Amino acid sequence: MSEDSFKNWKFIIFLSFLAIAMIYSSHSAERKVHEIAKLNNKVKELRSEFVDVRSSLMLLKMETRVTRIMKKRGLNPSEIPPQIIRIKNNK
Repeated sequence: MSEDSFKNWKFIIFLSFLAIAMIYSSHSAERKVHEIAKLNNKVKELRSEFVDVRSSLMLLKMETRVTRIMKKRGLNPSEIPPQIIRIKNNK
């Protein structure tokens, strides 16, 4: 009779180990899901910041804005259009 109870205890311990392993696995998977959700939110936030900074940069690069800023510093746009300088290489 003690041998049968020992077999039962081994089986109960085995089932307990499997239950603990299953609980650990589910907690680990859930932790990863939360981490992925956090990272996705961070990616969306960074993408939004990128678009915002890019649009403000486009506004800063506009010719009228640059001209206005340079006038405040005392520089005016040239009234004479630029000319192309060509150098002929005589060999």
